[in-house]
Amino acid sequence: MRIGAVRIGEISVCWVLAVFLGLGCGGLQEPADLVIINGPEPESLDPAMITSQSDGRVVLALFEGLTRFNASSADPEPGIAASWHISDDGLVYTFQIRPEAAWSTSEPITAKDVLYSWRRILEPATACEYAGLLFCIRNAREYATGHLKDPEQIGLSVSGDHSFRVELLEPTAYFLDICALPNFAVVPRRAIEESRDRWLMKAPVPASGAFSLDSWRLNDRIRLRRNPHYWDAANTRSDRVDLLPCSNANTALNLYETGAVDIVWDKELAPSELVDLLVTRPDFHRFDTLGTYFIRLNVTRVPFDDVRVRQALAMAIDKKLIVEKITRGGERVADQFVPPILPGYHSPPGLAYDPEKARELLAEAGFPGGQDFPPMEYMYNNTGKNHERIAVELRAMWGRELGVSVNLRKLESKVYLRAQALREYDACRSSWIGDYSDPNTFLEVFLSDSGNNRTGWKEPRYDKLLRQANGEPDPVRREELLRSAESILIREAVPIIPLYIYSGLEYYDGTRVGGIHSNSRGEHPLRAIHRLRQ
Repeated sequence: MRIGAVRIGEISVCWVLAVFLGLGCGGLQEPADLVIINGPEPESLDPAMITSQSDGRVVLALFEGLTRFNASSADPEPGIAASWHISDDGLVYTFQIRPEAAWSTSEPITAKDVLYSWRRILEPATACEYAGLLFCIRNAREYATGHLKDPEQIGLSVSGDHSFRVELLEPTAYFLDICALPNFAVVPRRAIEESRDRWLMKAPVPASGAFSLDSWRLNDRIRLRRNPHYWDAANTRSDRVDLLPCSNANTALNLYETGAVDIVWDKELAPSELVDLLVTRPDFHRFDTLGTYFIRLNVTRVPFDDVRVRQALAMAIDKKLIVEKITRGGERVADQFVPPILPGYHSPPGLAYDPEKARELLAEAGFPGGQDFPPMEYMYNNTGKNHERIAVELRAMWGRELGVSVNLRKLESKVYLRAQALREYDACRSSWIGDYSDPNTFLEVFLSDSGNNRTGWKEPRYDKLLRQANGEPDPVRREELLRSAESILIREAVPIIPLYIYSGLEYYDGTRVGGIHSNSRGEHPLRAIHRLRQ
């Protein structure tokens, strides 16, 4: 870190960092090769517990799955599994675990470690919100929901130390992508069983990925250190990486501009009032992204249990005004939930801006002109100014067009996520970044038994359509089924209100940092990123 090298007016960079990081001007004895602002303080580094993109970036550096994301394309490639065989009917995957795969503490990683990690995800007591992604496996759903008690009956098995077998219910085109997700990385059984929920606090933490956890200082930094026992350690490009928590866009930009940090992920950490100017700079990199900003509605609460109320709220929002007045980064207005960048899929029409129709629907629901409509609460987190600005604009629109009174509730990120998971809200700000390049990565979120649903909405027709689609080999027929499901979600039932499709923005100087490749998922494995020689 280049402490003291530059001055901002009369305030030295060293002083800025001392205030932000709580460090003296001497800094750390061993400077990091890379310093990255990663977003909010991680809620957890346990693969089974994480839900946010910022948490997932750290976890993918520490723990690896059967496959991993390619640093250039973000497509799945061999990870802890060196290879695999897929049966002719597409139902059985047999993975060969690398004989050289080892924990950062030098013990070998075996197929039994993979089996333990995946069964742990499906344990009802684990309550992993991503467990539903494994329901394509035989008996996984039954075990995760408590209807089956014997884990041996799940379609997961091992043969010796290096063969891991998975039996699927139906062909799943994106299964190898699932294997690369941070939630399904291989975790250390012995450490977890010895320390339970404190296993990440007892050093050394056995890591299966390219880096090990050197230290984690809350509200300061996570330091990662190159794992010499990683099977591909020769291609890990940095020895030490510091990941800083930061939710303030002005702070992030100031630290970057003064050379204190090398990379800032996420558009929310670019000051919205400067985005128009910043995107013209060569070190600010914009890209189309597989992500949607939307509103969740708690359908278990009155009056949001009435679909006409939900439709009215959706049709009263001028989304064009939001992207032109507030976000201003090239975002696309969204009436659909699935971003329009996936090949071979076109979303059905959603609910467009129509305030007159919105007022009619609200009157039909028994609230003409907003009369007798109880004050509603809109919840959002404190990870960016745009969330607050959008909340204020929504309050104005709903008040102006529908006569609805809205109270705003701003929460710290961890509290917000917990309140959302417990459905302690009326309406709340949400976003979803696709985990793989298929419409299912968006639509499966709102299955009745999905841990990521968080709206209370359950629709058997929707569930059936997705199950049929995921077992349909004909791509044309599959798209029809997926479109029918999405139409229920965004037009008929409306437990969510899509606002816009994200436009990604990351900032780093490409003449100083290498190994970052643009892709729609914003996947940038830390193992490939490095400082360029000047």
